[in-house]
Amino acid sequence: MSQLVDRTITALRAEHDVLAGLVRTFTDEQLAFTSGAAEWTVAQALSHLGSGAEIGRAPIARAAGETVAAEDNQTIWARWDASVPRAQAEGFLEHNGRWLDMVEALTPEQRSSLTVDLGFLPEPVPLLTALGMRLNEVANHSWDVRVAFDPHAGVNADSAAVLVDLLAGPMSFLLGFLAKPAELAAPVSVAIPGAGLVIDDAVTVVDHLESPSATFNGAQEALVRLISGRLKAPYDNGVTVEGSVTLDDLRRVFPGF
Repeated sequence: MSQLVDRTITALRAEHDVLAGLVRTFTDEQLAFTSGAAEWTVAQALSHLGSGAEIGRAPIARAAGETVAAEDNQTIWARWDASVPRAQAEGFLEHNGRWLDMVEALTPEQRSSLTVDLGFLPEPVPLLTALGMRLNEVANHSWDVRVAFDPHAGVNADSAAVLVDLLAGPMSFLLGFLAKPAELAAPVSVAIPGAGLVIDDAVTVVDHLESPSATFNGAQEALVRLISGRLKAPYDNGVTVEGSVTLDDLRRVFPGF
């Protein structure tokens, strides 16, 4: 697990560096473009990531022994929502960078032993789970920002590989929130890049499948976007599903967030 923690932090740093490089070039007009999350502008997508970094830093910092003043999430969101687009973009750079600096400074012992009370789950979770949930947010919302300027953009390949490993292990519970298996009339097993997807009473990612009933033909990044509801036209070129289900069937199982 320690290797997966390190891979997750490395992926988060790469996500930040790519997105920060773009954000620093955006004009006010570009910040107003519609993002891949159609209900948000580019600035609002960045605001979501920035406020998430501000909120998410506190529980990890407390777990590491830092004293952090408490502030209500609603107050933080209201402050970000009231900011102008330029301030939202600059706030993302500041707070996501600060979040990363903190987790990169954690010692090997802290990386392997910390448990984090995120506040919205029944009990504290291992650091890896907190990091993985952040990577899921960052990888998908980074795509939301980048696809506004590049219709051929994909989720970062390294991030996608880490997320598939996480969904097969410590973040498997997340599929319970994201998936609607009852949308399918019968159980299916789908071969996916590097793993397998089983949809019956629940949805699980497994290491492999002996006899899949269908095959997802696409990169891991496309699979990550499917799970988050982002594998939609016109961003699904070259992706097909063969066998007992269709791509549209799978889209119903994963309506997105």
